[in-house]
Amino acid sequence: MNSRERFLATLNGKTTDRPPLYVSLVPQLAKRLSDHLGVPYEQPVSSLLGSRISFNKLLVDMGVDVVAVAACYPDDNLPYTREDGITFNEWGIGTRTVGLYDEFVVHPLAHATSVADIENYKFPDVNAPGRFRFAEETIAKYGSTHGIIGDLECAIFEISWYMVGLEKFLVDMMLNEPYIEVLLDKVTDIAIQTGVRLIELGVDMIWAGDDFGSQTSMIMGMEEFQKYFKPRINRMFKAFRKINPNISLAWHSCGAISQIIPEFIELGLNFMNPLQPLANEMEAENIKSNFEGQIGFFGAICVQELLPNKSPEEVKQEVKRIARLLGEKGNYILAPAHNIQDDTPVENVLALFEAAKELG
Repeated sequence: MNSRERFLATLNGKTTDRPPLYVSLVPQLAKRLSDHLGVPYEQPVSSLLGSRISFNKLLVDMGVDVVAVAACYPDDNLPYTREDGITFNEWGIGTRTVGLYDEFVVHPLAHATSVADIENYKFPDVNAPGRFRFAEETIAKYGSTHGIIGDLECAIFEISWYMVGLEKFLVDMMLNEPYIEVLLDKVTDIAIQTGVRLIELGVDMIWAGDDFGSQTSMIMGMEEFQKYFKPRINRMFKAFRKINPNISLAWHSCGAISQIIPEFIELGLNFMNPLQPLANEMEAENIKSNFEGQIGFFGAICVQELLPNKSPEEVKQEVKRIARLLGEKGNYILAPAHNIQDDTPVENVLALFEAAKELG
């Protein structure tokens, strides 16, 4: 069974020789791994969350079964840096690099108060030249041998608060400010257009997502989730299945989100990701006991404690335990619960790959 066969069988609910493996890395760790293995370092892909779709040659050579693609920045609108060090992407969001990640310092709709403020804003063009070149090239290279995930990155909630600012967005959402619905609809439309194009290019799965949870609880109440987000996610899913009724759908949400997993099951979601194991009520045993047989699992390998702090042998043992627990009946994609961070020893990354191979 090769990587693609393994992934497609898993998407179809069949048991396989071992769970398919997907991995993503922060650039700093990818550089250390490349140096350790004596291979050239690949530059990250220019996309909003480029780490999730970057370093494919390195990862394929190491043994992943699945690679991800996404819409990228168009040819004529790559991020640029001003003299003050703030980098803007095509959404107009300004960030400053602080350590491993960027800090938001400019929210282009921070002063939005009206529907007109949203309607007058220039949003990205889904069909800009070069937008899907990386996806096309990656699918052509790996589509016959590996599973292909189409990554929608930040689908609705996160892009919206990136534009407005998190505190303002949450407050205005609770106050039912009229511009909120218009902004969410516009962002949802862009996500749908992007996902449809990725499906047309031939991805096996659409992996959308927004982080609705913190380490201990939901960021918002169930009422807000059901009012603002569930109907739009439903609209997305229906649009995707209109193009391909058999497309597999995954949703990414970090944090303690066990209370909305039934909502996603109702929407017909196939796989829940990333199953952050140290978040409240998200440990693998709890997820399995409550949701096995209703939805597939994607993730659950801890990047907060296990991968950075345990020994390689402990990593291997825990990876195998989680994979056997969540993958007992198939329907499990083995993956870290986030990008593997730069605090992780190279030896522990290699142990993750070794554990996956030994499961077979």
